[in-house]
Amino acid sequence: MMTAAKPVNLVGRRNESTRVEWLRHTLAQIPAGWRILDAGAGEQQFRPLCAHLRYVSQDFAAYDGAGDGQGLHSATWKQDHLDIVSNITAIPQADGSFDAAMCIEVLEHVPDPLAALRELGRLVRTGGCLILTAPFCSLTHMSPYHFCTGFSRNFYQTHLPALGFEIIELEQNGNFFEYLAQENRRLRGIAKKYAGDSLSSDEWAAVETVLTALDRFSSRDSGSAELLHFGCHLLARKIH
Repeated sequence: MMTAAKPVNLVGRRNESTRVEWLRHTLAQIPAGWRILDAGAGEQQFRPLCAHLRYVSQDFAAYDGAGDGQGLHSATWKQDHLDIVSNITAIPQADGSFDAAMCIEVLEHVPDPLAALRELGRLVRTGGCLILTAPFCSLTHMSPYHFCTGFSRNFYQTHLPALGFEIIELEQNGNFFEYLAQENRRLRGIAKKYAGDSLSSDEWAAVETVLTALDRFSSRDSGSAELLHFGCHLLARKIH
């Protein structure tokens, strides 16, 4: 007699997939033919989601996948065929020359994120839209180009209206329990790299027990994102 397969515990594994699905849905709502800027486009992973749009990529193109070797790195990083290579705070395009702009998981890598938002505000025409995601909290990654650990909803609610934007949608991705689960799942790799040690089978079983509890708590969550979450997803319209 066959036994039922054990359900896969996805707690802490939904950060990126939730963000990409939100972005897919949001970009699909943008009218066909609009000119969109992908600011800090990196490897242009979201270009396929913009097939109905006139897509323009921009990046400063200085990161190489290895950086300074501190923190988390991608090992490889290809930035071929960028449309614009420039600083994100000084993009050589005319005022109001884009119908939309997106900046996805970039602001933490900018020394002056508010200056970057001002520049995007300059480039988006009145009536156009701005799509943003950035961590609420993050580990060091892509160093030396990692300057902020993250941004709360208060950052956007304070600065975007002052820059002429009306916030249409602001979603917090994940919650306290999901974030703890994500970091618990890193434990084996972090212990090996920084402590030169590994978890015993009993210790990993204990971690799995904690993950099971975090999955239960997350399913019953009623607002812990106000304490901690992966990051904000935001859609705004330029009104003046």
